[in-house]
Amino acid sequence: MARKSKSNLSELYLEENKDQIYENALAEVQSFELPLGTTLRSVYDDQPNAHQRFMEKLDACIRNHDREIEKMCNFHHQGFVDAITELLKVRADAEKLKVQVTDTNRRLQDAGKEVIAQTEEIIQCRVQQRNITTVVEKLRLCLPVLEMYSKLKEQMNVKRYYSALKTMEQLEHLYLPRVSQYRFCQIMIENLPKLREEIKEISMSDLKDFLESIRKHSDRIGETAMKQAQQQKTFSTALQKQNNVNYGRNMHLGRSRILESKNDITLKRTFEDDDEHEEEVLTAQDLVDFSPVYRCLHIYSVLGDGEIFENYYRKQRRKQARLVLQPQSSMHETVEGYRRYFSQIVGFFVVEDHILHVTQGLVTRTYTDELWNMALSKIIAVLRTHSSYCSDPDLVLELKNLIVVFADTLQGYGFPVNRLFDLLFEIRDQYNETLLKKWSGLFRDIFEADNYSPIPVANEEEYKIVISKFPFQDPELDKQSFPKKLPMSQSVPQIYIQVKEFIYASLKFSESLHRSSTEIDDMLRKSTNLLLTRTLSSCLQNLIKKPHIGLTELVQIIINTTHLEQACKYLEDFISNITNISQVTVHTARLYGLSTFKDARHAAEGEIYTKLNQKIDEFIQIADYDWTMSESDGRASGYLMDLINFLRSTFQVFTHLPGKVAQTACMSACQHLSTSLMQMLLDSELKQISMGAIQQFNLDVIQCELFASSEPVPGFQGDTLQLAFIDLRQLLDLFMVWDWSTYLADYGQATSKYLRVNPGTALTLLEKMKDSSKKNNIFAQFRKNDRDKQKLIETVVKQLRSLVNGMSQHA
Repeated sequence: MARKSKSNLSELYLEENKDQIYENALAEVQSFELPLGTTLRSVYDDQPNAHQRFMEKLDACIRNHDREIEKMCNFHHQGFVDAITELLKVRADAEKLKVQVTDTNRRLQDAGKEVIAQTEEIIQCRVQQRNITTVVEKLRLCLPVLEMYSKLKEQMNVKRYYSALKTMEQLEHLYLPRVSQYRFCQIMIENLPKLREEIKEISMSDLKDFLESIRKHSDRIGETAMKQAQQQKTFSTALQKQNNVNYGRNMHLGRSRILESKNDITLKRTFEDDDEHEEEVLTAQDLVDFSPVYRCLHIYSVLGDGEIFENYYRKQRRKQARLVLQPQSSMHETVEGYRRYFSQIVGFFVVEDHILHVTQGLVTRTYTDELWNMALSKIIAVLRTHSSYCSDPDLVLELKNLIVVFADTLQGYGFPVNRLFDLLFEIRDQYNETLLKKWSGLFRDIFEADNYSPIPVANEEEYKIVISKFPFQDPELDKQSFPKKLPMSQSVPQIYIQVKEFIYASLKFSESLHRSSTEIDDMLRKSTNLLLTRTLSSCLQNLIKKPHIGLTELVQIIINTTHLEQACKYLEDFISNITNISQVTVHTARLYGLSTFKDARHAAEGEIYTKLNQKIDEFIQIADYDWTMSESDGRASGYLMDLINFLRSTFQVFTHLPGKVAQTACMSACQHLSTSLMQMLLDSELKQISMGAIQQFNLDVIQCELFASSEPVPGFQGDTLQLAFIDLRQLLDLFMVWDWSTYLADYGQATSKYLRVNPGTALTLLEKMKDSSKKNNIFAQFRKNDRDKQKLIETVVKQLRSLVNGMSQHA
């Protein structure tokens, strides 16, 4: 029971609890609090019959509310009826009021139409006024833009492009941003880059015209710059000479006065020329308008393309430099070709130097130095090539002067030119070569025109003229009365003058080379040595070898070279005077003329010996011996007497020669004559010789010995000259005396009477006589009178052969 009651209590509690839940759900529904999902879910999630129970509760609640509403309506119904009644009464009054209000409104509308119209006009005017004010304000903003754009167009028309770029910059950064909302501003903004490109194109076109202009005017610019540099140098030289005019007055007073007067005249002329040309001094700016390059540089700098412009300018100028440095193929033919070449180069670098100093960054010193080094290498190569074609020393000298002016001009603009002066030393060697060729022709002409006879002087005046040209001193000759003859020929003073002229010509090249007097002196001496040792020596050697030069001419050449050798010391003094360098200086070179003239003299002496021998051979060739004659003519042969007369007259000419030369020539001639006569006897084509021919030959040898003993040339001691014929004399004596027993007995002894007779020579001549005896019976008398002598001949031949064989075996 207890358990049952307990379950009833539990169910009762649950029922009460469910009722409470339903009450709460209804309260929430009546409060209209949303969302109701939770509330409804709590109802439906309960017991299966909870939904029915809840709906019952809900219906009961609705009925309660309906009953309350009905009670409330019943309570207020009478008041509602009273209110409707009063409202119906007011309706008539409201109709009247509506009519009155409508009438009043109509009348008010009619009265306000005019006011409304005027008000609308006022409003329209106010709108227009506001619009005008706005337009004026906008125009005030736009007018400066339009004015600047108009100014830009005007600047473009008058080609003020740099100013136009500045105007564009102001438009872009100052004016256009204020009115950027307008379409015309957008059009302007779109046009500005096009205008910039147009300006760039126009300025670049102007730059190209400028580059073409300076290419055409480079030679004129360079010519003007070189002329100004030369005038300045001339002026400085004149001043220096004026300051140094008194130098050496004590030693060369007269010469100094002449120099002083000349320097005064030169200086005055220089001042006058400077005054005349002072107003005519032109610069690169006077000849070329540089504004295009300035303008283009500024324009590209403003546009931010300065580097592009610099690269383009330098590239184009490098191309022009290569064109300028390319010479014409015929440049070496005239000095004008060189002058134009140098003028173009100078003009090019004068322009670059001007650009360097008036612009910033377009041309740098590094760039110009690099360009100059490239150009200098090309210039040196070109000058080396073309100067090598020059064969005229005057053209080479003018080229040197142009190079000096060219170098001085560019040095004045700061370009290094040491390599050019080094090149001048190379050209100096070539100049000397051309001078040597020219003077070689002059020397040949002098030698060709010389008569190779002593210079005759009829009076004192003629004598002074000669010694003024050549330093000749001879006290013995001075004592002689006029007319008289100087020992040298006309070529000597002419050669001496030409050597001095050569020194002057060589000095002309050495001037303006920025070298010391010592170096100039050394150069002059070296070039003069070349003239003497090579050119003059070669001309003398060729002259001596010429076939038309006879013995008389050779003798005169020896005399001439002697006097020229003596004059070398005067040439050294001459060089020292024009260079002001003393000969006692340690480094002073000496002239080698002494050896030159000695060599020429030795060659002439050798040629004298050769020609004498040739002349002797000519006489020997006309000898016409009858080798089979039975007896001699009793007198010497005619050809030999003519030969001796020739030698006698020739040796008389040798009186002006040094003693040893004449003695050597005489000894050489006698030895050659003796050798030639011996060869005539031993000629293999000569098969037989009679005793009569030997006797005739002996008469000729006797004449030769008489000639030698007559001392044709003084200075021989005793019978020295006769010893030239000793071989012939002993051979002929052996055959004439027929002293074979003595020859064979004394053979090989130093005291032998026939010491110079060779067994082979005796055998050859004896066999020719033996052959002759067989045909002409020359020995028939001996065979009849003395058969023993015939046997002796046979015995001598055998013994001679044995001696010859013994000599060959011993050898």
